[in-house]
Amino acid sequence: MARNPSSGEKFTELTSSLYRYMVEHGTRQDDVLGRLAAETAELGGVGVMQVSPEQGALMRLLVRAIGARRALELGTFTGYSAICVARGLPEGGRLVTCEVSEEWAAIARRYFEEAGVADRIDLRMGPALETLEALRDGGELFDFAFIDADKPSYPDYWELVVELLHPGGLAVVDNVFAGGGVAADGGDASNFNPESLGAIREVNERIAADERVDIAMLPVADGITVALKR
Repeated sequence: MARNPSSGEKFTELTSSLYRYMVEHGTRQDDVLGRLAAETAELGGVGVMQVSPEQGALMRLLVRAIGARRALELGTFTGYSAICVARGLPEGGRLVTCEVSEEWAAIARRYFEEAGVADRIDLRMGPALETLEALRDGGELFDFAFIDADKPSYPDYWELVVELLHPGGLAVVDNVFAGGGVAADGGDASNFNPESLGAIREVNERIAADERVDIAMLPVADGITVALKR
């Protein structure tokens, strides 16, 4: 465990072996999610966009803990995170998830059926900003939201998502570390171009200063921020 009392630092370095221990003992990845993860990995480098098992487990737990009935996701990809969120919803609950790729959406739909949650998921094709604006204009509100779509749009996503949350609703923002690129000493931000890295830094600053929410940034996967709307 790293400790620096003068700076308040206290953390345990997450080695590969410790990470595997965490996944084995702190998540419950069933056969459907395991096969989805394996098929997504076969897509090649783009597979890195899939959420990690511990992210999925945490989101399912958060959704259940707050009793969410209406959830929102920006960036369906192949459906791992959507399944986790949908499994946290009660009977009659609904997840609106946004995707632009028909190829990835086709995989997601197949696994939604296999996971038995297709009836809880409303997959909407098209730019997420357009979907968010339509939801706002329709007066819809949500209990939970997950932001994990194209990074340059993160600041705009944030503003609309906060509008769409009920007071007491939770938002989870993914990739807030940008591979470590947000820190002063950098990191492996090779998966983030300058525009994406700049947008992530901007949204992190906005969230940190946003008095509409209470927040906690957590070292889960590539960093997540959990925000509770006041």
